[in-house]
This record gives sequence, structure tokens and C-alpha cells, in this order.
Amino acid sequence: MAERTETFRDPDNPFGLENPGILQLAPPEPRSVKETGLNIGLLTDLALRLLYYGGVVSGIELADRMRLPWAGVVDEILDFMVSEQWADLRGGKGFGRASVDFVLTTKGREAAREAVGRSSYTGPAPIPIDQYNSLTLSQSATGKMINRDRLAEAFSHLVIEDELLDRFGPAVNSSRSLFLYGPPGNGKTTIAETISSVLGGEVFVPWALEVDGQIIKVYDPLVHIEVSLEGDAEKMGTGIEMDRRWLLSRRPTVIVGGELTLETLDLIWNVDAKFYEAPFQVKANGGMLLIDDFGRQRVHPTDLLNRWIVPLEKHVDYLTLHTGKKFEVPFDELIVFSTNLDPKELVDEAFLRRIKYKIEITNPSEKAFREIFRRLCDHMGVPYNDSALDYIIDTYYTTTGMELRACHPRDILQLIADAARFRRKKAVLSQDLVDQACQSFFVVL
Repeated sequence: MAERTETFRDPDNPFGLENPGILQLAPPEPRSVKETGLNIGLLTDLALRLLYYGGVVSGIELADRMRLPWAGVVDEILDFMVSEQWADLRGGKGFGRASVDFVLTTKGREAAREAVGRSSYTGPAPIPIDQYNSLTLSQSATGKMINRDRLAEAFSHLVIEDELLDRFGPAVNSSRSLFLYGPPGNGKTTIAETISSVLGGEVFVPWALEVDGQIIKVYDPLVHIEVSLEGDAEKMGTGIEMDRRWLLSRRPTVIVGGELTLETLDLIWNVDAKFYEAPFQVKANGGMLLIDDFGRQRVHPTDLLNRWIVPLEKHVDYLTLHTGKKFEVPFDELIVFSTNLDPKELVDEAFLRRIKYKIEITNPSEKAFREIFRRLCDHMGVPYNDSALDYIIDTYYTTTGMELRACHPRDILQLIADAARFRRKKAVLSQDLVDQACQSFFVVL
């Protein structure tokens, strides 16, 4: 008989979170419509749309789709709809009113069409903006401080000078702003992504927000990786059920490049759907926003930088509804600008002063270049030898004046592997394969 084994779970951290202290801030489940912070009209509109598109839906299914509790909230919404003759009961498969199926009446379908005309949003019920602002600010102080050992471990897959590590650490812990600049091909984007992984931990993210009766969709499956909190309330350490309009996510990382415009930094109004998509910086709250290839956007760098002055100084941002109403949201993220262009050509001294950390990512030294080449040879299964690399450096760098770049070993070895595959040979650092790869790769301008 096989021996039974059980997975050990730390009683102080039953879900294996990187930042278990975040659960101290878990928002409690609302016990009434009033505690949702939303008015009955907005919630009823959402329920009408869900029934309109869903057909016959049980009370508990409707509660699950709205991410709200049945007792005290969804039951009250359905009572109101039944009293208005918008919904009718159609029996059910279980016991209790929560298992009863509900369907729209003729009058209810008309009310639902009017609700769809106001907005077609059918996701979980939104969070009022004041509740969002409060929790976002509270959780900003729950992250771990990064020490040098942890930073070195995170960057162990890269060849990084010790001096750079010592400069990255304070920038990461500050969670404010970082400007990475230097020639292309030396890993600025990879460094920024590694910094994001170092941040670690978890944050609460709302599915959607409510501002002045308008709905703003925040959750993005490409950005927010949900952390499961399966289990009873006691395991969460909160003693209460969590408000399911929030999800616990890994710290988000948003990467934008040439597609960034001023319009995408404000609310994105969907004319047909009649609800908003949150901008990049709101989706990145609690994590990192990387603006890659800065200076190559369709908008002028000065205009883009002016847009960041208030968020960088005040740590708040201001967004505008299509009605003209402006409102405040936290700007709580590490924002990283990465560029291959000369900073002096992009920004003035006043703006650079607002960015707390400026770090130049230079070309690798010959020692670092050799280490990168050796590591990649091991990774790709190509036997490494110093003499072949001596030949590459002497022939294609020293003689031509070509600069060493951190990306070159990867690109050269890929070309060697391609040439070897075509010849049906093993990829090795032979002179004929090296010459074919390098002559294809290098262009002297």
C-alpha cells in the first residue's frame, strides 16, 4: 500500500505567497448593497445585462458572475427586479432561493435593452474609485525590501558588473523612476524585465472601477496573473470572506514601446461598448511600467515627458471621463524609461532631475563579452574554445573598429547553428562556420 504524503503548508503562509502580509489588507466581502459602495441602479443594470445575455440564470450563478455575495446583496437586487416585474422565477434544481432560476420578463427585456444602451459591460461589479485609491495606497508599503544577495541572484542569468548591481538596488527599492540609456543591443529591456521579477510579491487588483456612474475595466489577463486563494477564511488570516470584486495578482509589469501615445495614457472610451479601458499606468499600479524605445513613439518626447511631470512629482495621476469630469488615481509603480538615443537630445535637465535614477548601460568589457559567449555556447551545446573567440575579436572587432555588444554572441552563435544545420554538421566554432556567420552578420557602415 502506497504511503500517504501531505504537502506541508506554512500555517502563517498557507498559500505560499511571496508577500503574505498583503492578506492583512484583503477587502472584506460586502454584506449589503450599501457596503458595495454602488447604487442599486448601477447594480440592477449589470444584473439586467447578465440575464439578457445569459437567458435563464440561477441566483447563485448571477452572484458568481457579479462577484458579489448572494445573501444581502444579489438577493436584494433580484427582489427589486421582481418587484418591478423585470424578472420572474422559473424553478430550480436545489433547495433555497439562491438555487432558483430567474428569467427576464417582456418588461424586463425592454429594461435590459435600455441598460445595454447605457453600457454593454457584463463583467464583475466594479469597485468605487475611493475604495480603490485607499487600498492601492495601503498596499504600496507592503512589499519586501530588496537586498544585494537577492538582486545578485535575480541577475545571475546575465553578465552584470558589480557596480551596476549596486546602482540597481536603490532604484528598485525606491519604486519611483529609472532612466536606462546607452547603445542598442546591451540588454536594457532584459534588465528592466529582470528588475520587474525582483519586485516580486502580490497586489490586489480590481476587475473594474466605478467613477460617477461610469465603468472602467482594469483587469487585463496579459498583465494580471491571478494568485489562487482557495480555502476557507481562516487560512487567509482575515477571519472574513474576501470581496471577490478584487483579485490577488502577481505584481504587474506593463511594457509599451512605439505604440504609446498621449491618448493611451488616459481613459480609453469604447464608443460602441460604452465603458472605458484603464490606461497603461493604472494597470501597472503596484508593479512596473516600462516605456521601451523611448523617443521612438509617434508623439514628440517633450509632450510625452510633460505628461509625466505631475505623476512623477506627486505620485498621483489625473484622468478624464468623456463627460469632462476629472478624478485622481494613485501613481504607485516603478516607471522605467529605456532608450538607445542620447538623453540630451530627448529631455531637458529639468525633467531628468525629476527622474531619480539615471543608469547608463554601456558596451560590455572584453572580459564580460567572453563570459557571455561562453555561457551561450554552454546553453546552445556549442563547444567553446578561447582561440576561436580570439579570432572573432581580432578579425571582426579590433580590425574593423566594431564595438562589442552584449547581444552579438547570441546572434553569431545562432547564425553558426543555422549554417551547421544547412550543412548537416555539428555546430562548432570552426573557422569556416565562424566566417560564414560573421560575414552574414556584420555590416561596416
